[in-house]
Parts: sequence; structure tokens; C-alpha cells
Amino acid sequence: MNIYYIAAIWLGMALLASFISIRISVSVALVEILVGAVLGNIPGMKEHIVQTGFTTFLAGVGSILLTFLAGAEIDPVSLKKHWKASITIGFLSFLLPLLGAFGVCKLVLGWHLHAAEIGGIALSTTSVAVVYAVMVETGLNRQDIGKLILAACFVTDLGTVMALGGFFATYGWLLLVFVVVTAICLFVLPRAMRLVIARVGHRVSEPEVKVLLVVLLGLGGLATAAGSEAVLPAYVAGLVMAGVFMQDRVIMDRIRTIAFAFLTPFFFLRAGTLISAPELVSGAGIIGALFLVKMATKFAGVWPSSTAFRIPMRERTYTTLLMATGLTFGSISALFGLNHHFINQAQYTELVTVVVLSALIPTLIAQQFFQPKVAVGTEVAEEEEALAEEDASIVHRRRRSLV
Repeated sequence: MNIYYIAAIWLGMALLASFISIRISVSVALVEILVGAVLGNIPGMKEHIVQTGFTTFLAGVGSILLTFLAGAEIDPVSLKKHWKASITIGFLSFLLPLLGAFGVCKLVLGWHLHAAEIGGIALSTTSVAVVYAVMVETGLNRQDIGKLILAACFVTDLGTVMALGGFFATYGWLLLVFVVVTAICLFVLPRAMRLVIARVGHRVSEPEVKVLLVVLLGLGGLATAAGSEAVLPAYVAGLVMAGVFMQDRVIMDRIRTIAFAFLTPFFFLRAGTLISAPELVSGAGIIGALFLVKMATKFAGVWPSSTAFRIPMRERTYTTLLMATGLTFGSISALFGLNHHFINQAQYTELVTVVVLSALIPTLIAQQFFQPKVAVGTEVAEEEEALAEEDASIVHRRRRSLV
């Protein structure tokens, strides 16, 4: 099939999702998942939604940039300020679902040991992709509650990464090379980026953005060669770059534009197209049981710990619901299990469906009923701070013209 035709269909679905998102005031990431799931199961339509090498690649790059941006949103000052709450909430958000899902998969569903481990890891995650997208769209990424949630997400997914690596890593020289090179790159990256920005930054050719893309894709390639996943170093890379971006928000906004306009729609739409209607029906009981296990264990971990740190009721419920989401690392863990034959196709479908449902249902409830209020004045000030000088002057001219 014509490659441009395929690209037009996928971007057309992304455009449709954008219109729906604006109309119903729901996160575009969630709408893209729904659009992919619905159109991917309609006879006559699904035959035109073709998964090709380049759509998979763009989805992968989108997930890398999204994970990087999520890590970069974790304010180091805020992380230090809320370190007790973020570590406690994040760790319990990882540990209880891991143990609960593993127990149900092994003892109730009768999965073999490695399959149960994959099930526990896949359902222990919190979706950095969904949470970050929601934080950006609502403006909460600049508020204390949003920074706390993102920091707790980091702890949860760090636990997931360590569990996946510890249980299934291929311990060899390539893994050692990957760890050493990643450590060196992450140590040098902030200094190198400050030097690039000072010498050649903010030019039309965007050299600073290209430096970041080279590093992220290079580490992703090395991670893949070492039997790991390309998104894993991206999260930590974002975290070490957070201090640089706090001083220069323009670069981050430009990367965000590239990601949200072109790359992340492929990731979210692809996640939706992985849902198969016939397998949803045949595995509905298992999917429902695993979904309830994930929700129950997430609530058991997050709600009491949020209460202990005196988070207000509305924000506490919002935090608990968002920490119950899953998508990026959950899908990655399930796909890792399928590719390495730890789980079969049916188990993969069940896990991915639960992961996608956990991205949709808790987030929709949180957004519709428990979203914290953000001061309009604060949003405007932060928006101007994130703009380049020339862009801010345009905004001021427009406002004066409206007076």
C-alpha cells in the first residue's frame, strides 16, 4: 500500500481525535486511544489502518520523547521538597499491584512463573505518557500537585524498570556497556547542553534539539542492542535535564511541539489498534478480574499514603486515579514478554487490554469529577515564561489590540 496514503490515514485519525478532544474537553491522548480502538475494529475500515515499519518506528520515537519530556517535567527542587511523599506513594503504587497481579496470575489463573511475573510487572506501572499528557493539557505540570504526581510516577516506573531488568535481563558485556555509556552520557549531558545553548542555541537549525535527539536515539539503540527497551534511558535523561529546562523553557516547548503534533499520535493510536474486539469478548472475564486487581491494589497503596501526607480529599482522589493509569511501560512489559515467549498471544491481549483500560477509565473519571483547579493568572504567566521573547511580544501586541 502507498506509504503516503497510510500516513494520511493515521494523521487523519489523529486530527479527528484532536477535534473530538477539543469538543468534549478530554485529554487528546485518551481520545486517540479510543479512536484507534474503534476504527481498528470496524469492518471495511480496519483494513486501511495498516501497521507498517515506519508507523511502529514513529510510535516508538514518540514514546521515547514523551517519556523524556515526562522526566524533564520533574522539578528537582519540587522533588526534594516532596521526596518523602513521592517516594512513599510511588513505591507503594508499584509494590502492591506487582504482588497482587502476580498472585492472581500465578495462583488463580494458573499462569507459569515467568508469565505471572510479566503480568505483575505490566500491571504495576503508572502511565507516564497519559499522566504527562494530562498534566500538560490541564496546566497542572506547573503546580505542586502535578509535580508531586509526576515525581511519584517516576518512582513507580523506576521500580517497574528495575523489576523487568532484574527478572529478565540478559547479563552480558553489552548490558554492561549500555549501563556505563548511559551513566557517562547522563553525567555529561547537562553540561554539554548548557555549552551548546550558550554557543549556538536558539538558531533556525535548532542544534540543541538535534543534540538531544541524537543522545536519546543513540541510547535507545544501545538499549535495544543490549536486550533492553529504548524508552528506559529516556526517563532518567529527562530527569537530569530538568534543571537546564527550568532555565530555558523554549527548548522544551519546541520538543513538545514536535512530539505532540506528529509523533505521539502514532503511539496512542497504535495502542488503541492493539485492542481486538473478538478477543475482548472471549477474555472478558480475565480482563475484568485483572483490571479490578490493578485498581484495588493501586487504591490500597496510593490512597492511605496520600492521606498520611495530608493531601486534600479532591487532590487525593485525583492523585489515586492518575496513579492507577497504565500504558507505556505496561505495554512495553507485555510486548517484552510476548517477544521473548514468556507469555502467549492470548495473555498478551488480556494484559494490553487491561493496560489500555487503565489508561482510559481512571483518567476519564479523574478529569471529569476530580480535576484540581488552576488559577488562570498563573497559567498565563507560565505560558509567557515558556515562550521565546519574540513570541511573548506577539502575545502582548494581540492583547493590546483587543483592549
